Order: sequence, then structure tokens, then C-alpha cells
Amino acid sequence: MRPSYREPYPVTGAGVAVGALVAFAWLLLFGLVGGGVAGYAWWTILAGGMAWLAAAVLVRHGDRGVATGVAIVTAGGWSIAAAIVATRWAQTGDWPLW
Repeated sequence: MRPSYREPYPVTGAGVAVGALVAFAWLLLFGLVGGGVAGYAWWTILAGGMAWLAAAVLVRHGDRGVATGVAIVTAGGWSIAAAIVATRWAQTGDWPLW
């Protein structure tokens, strides 16, 4: 008989949903601090970096489902910030982050 191995923290839909909701709230709060396109973008970059560090710790020592939700929403938040910066850049011809 072959041995069977079980993951100590299996990825569940509930864990992914919790991670996604927490990351969404985190990025929203940091995004509201910014006072314009540049402020929003820089705060989103900072908040996303901290969120991905937390996700990396969770992957190694905690719930991988929560880490997955955090990573997915953070990537989406960065994509939205990049689209806003690109749109402003295309409209004005001036790079908005400097």
C-alpha cells in the first residue's frame, strides 16, 4: 500500500475569498490616501508590495488559500493603477508619477 500525504493547510474557496476581501479593503484604504493620480499610484504600489510580502509569509507559514486571494487582488489593483496612470499619460502627454 502506498502512503498518502495530506497538505496541512489545504487551499479552500473560503480562504481565497477571505484573502481577496482583506486585500481589496487594504488597497482601497491606501488608495483613498492619495490625493491625485500620482498619489493613488504610489500608495497602491506601496500597499501592494506590503500585501505581497504578507502573502509570501502566508505561503510559507500559513494559509495558502488566503495568500492566493491576496496575490490575485493585489495584481488586479496594480493593473488598475497602471491603467489609470497610462490613461492620464496618454491624455496629457506628461508622465504623472514624477
